[in-house]
Amino acid sequence: MFICNVKLDHKFVFKIGFVCLFIIVLVLAGFSIYKIFYTERVNDVIPTPDVSNITANNYTNILKSVHDNLEEHIGQKIHFTGYVYRVYDFNETQFVLARNMVVSSDNQTLVVGFLCNYKNASEFSDNTWVEITGKITKGDYHGDIPVIEIQEMKTCNKPDEEFVYPPDDMYIPTSALF
Repeated sequence: MFICNVKLDHKFVFKIGFVCLFIIVLVLAGFSIYKIFYTERVNDVIPTPDVSNITANNYTNILKSVHDNLEEHIGQKIHFTGYVYRVYDFNETQFVLARNMVVSSDNQTLVVGFLCNYKNASEFSDNTWVEITGKITKGDYHGDIPVIEIQEMKTCNKPDEEFVYPPDDMYIPTSALF
């Protein structure tokens, strides 16, 4: 049987442990700095489709986003369905592609939508359901607002989801992500 008696100097062990911990912290800090400054940047922009489809579920979120951040959405192509709605001071090429937004528990609604410009708009009567494809532009109607310059427009049936609802409480504005 072999017995070894070793006496440890606690101060020396503490110094060695402290130095090892310090070296580990330096290595981790150096690695982090390298990752931050010397690695290739990843393009974190989400590619947008050529034409963004607007549905009843995302309609008011997109409407809010486009109105709040018009400059970011100019030139974006969109496709959606609504009904033709006009007010007295529109010219013959203007109308709102509208939806009814439910604003209370007793199903009171409010007309919401995008102002549209289409050279043949007079061919479509009020309350006609249409499907459009167009580009978001900046227009003037009692101030700067988004205007959809329609490229294609055709009549369609009233959708199953006729009503839309106010923007989500968890609404997060996005740049061209529908």
